[in-house]
Amino acid sequence: MNEFNEKIIEEFRANEGKVGGGFEGAPLLLLTTTGAKSGQPRVAPLAYLADESRIFVFGSKAGATTHPDWIHNLRADSRVTVEVGTGRYDASAVELSEPDRSKIFAKQVAAMPGFAEYQENAGDRAIPVVELVRSA
Repeated sequence: MNEFNEKIIEEFRANEGKVGGGFEGAPLLLLTTTGAKSGQPRVAPLAYLADESRIFVFGSKAGATTHPDWIHNLRADSRVTVEVGTGRYDASAVELSEPDRSKIFAKQVAAMPGFAEYQENAGDRAIPVVELVRSA
């Protein structure tokens, strides 16, 4: 995990899910996946979209042409842990296919317009949209 993400994770956990800087006021959660190669827990701070009772995250990697590591991890093992605010729960990560992916991604662009630029910069790579379904 890089130093930038480590600082966000520390701030998130120290301030009941709130962070400052460029992410201040943005809906942010921590997603813990299991490393596909290492088997170790990997934590990623991610912007999310709450749509009714559903929560979605986006594999934008700030518009890179490759998927973020956490996408690779959840494709190998869909069991994840989600931290939102002070809450924490286990979930299954379900990657959306078309046309649902585009529909939810458009809602994210409406909420956070920077995601349109991420998709443009990603070239031919469609940014994955993942629903985090709370475990029973």
